[in-house]
Amino acid sequence: MEDTIIKVTDLVAQYGDFKVLDGVSFTVKRGEIFMIVGGSGCGKSTLLKHLSGLMRPVSGEILFEGNNIAAMDEDELAEMQHGIGIAFQSSGLFNSMTISENVAMPMREFGGISKTLIDDLVRFKLSLVGLASSQYLMPGELSGGMRKRAGIARAIALDPTLIYFDEPSAGLDPIMAAGLDDMILKLRDMLKTTFVIVTHELDSIRLVADRILMLDKGKVLFCGTLDEAMASPIERLRQFFDRRPDEYITQSNME
Repeated sequence: MEDTIIKVTDLVAQYGDFKVLDGVSFTVKRGEIFMIVGGSGCGKSTLLKHLSGLMRPVSGEILFEGNNIAAMDEDELAEMQHGIGIAFQSSGLFNSMTISENVAMPMREFGGISKTLIDDLVRFKLSLVGLASSQYLMPGELSGGMRKRAGIARAIALDPTLIYFDEPSAGLDPIMAAGLDDMILKLRDMLKTTFVIVTHELDSIRLVADRILMLDKGKVLFCGTLDEAMASPIERLRQFFDRRPDEYITQSNME
């Protein structure tokens, strides 16, 4: 039997009267890299916010390790969130703190760890992402790729079983993006962490994805492996991977 860490059933999300997610259902397996893809406005980031408990669904069920996030009270939700890591698109670092202070913050706030051990753990987490020599630098002194890696170091500060990552390669050049993809693979293999990643980067999808969920107009269009996606006859999926524009875009460009 597959070890499922997340199970989503009939998830509905709305902004006012506008339905963003409409009956979304899928599972995420423990230890896999699960990528959420789709066009702009399809509901990717909204889904990630619901999975992490930052938003509550209109209806449906989100199980994390068997516990329904949607039914949790504020204290239960906060406790659950301590067991997951979130790496923001912008890295989410505090500019007034050094890199080591940023990584140490979750440990000081929630870890119940001695100061001496925290210092050792921070150095270890930074070494995992290749920033051991940058611990005393400020975020403004780092390149975009280094800030992304520092954000991951903070996300793994409390050894979470699951990390949510929103557009990890956004704003990075191809070399930095490839390095970040390689680091995600190494962390998954070393720490046995599950990654759920929102992305639109085809190179990253092809390199690191174990399975792919494609959303279209708030519904699940496809969920499966990359090989299954490549063999799928679904036109919208083929269009995405072939980087073909919508017909109306092509026509408007020709006028």
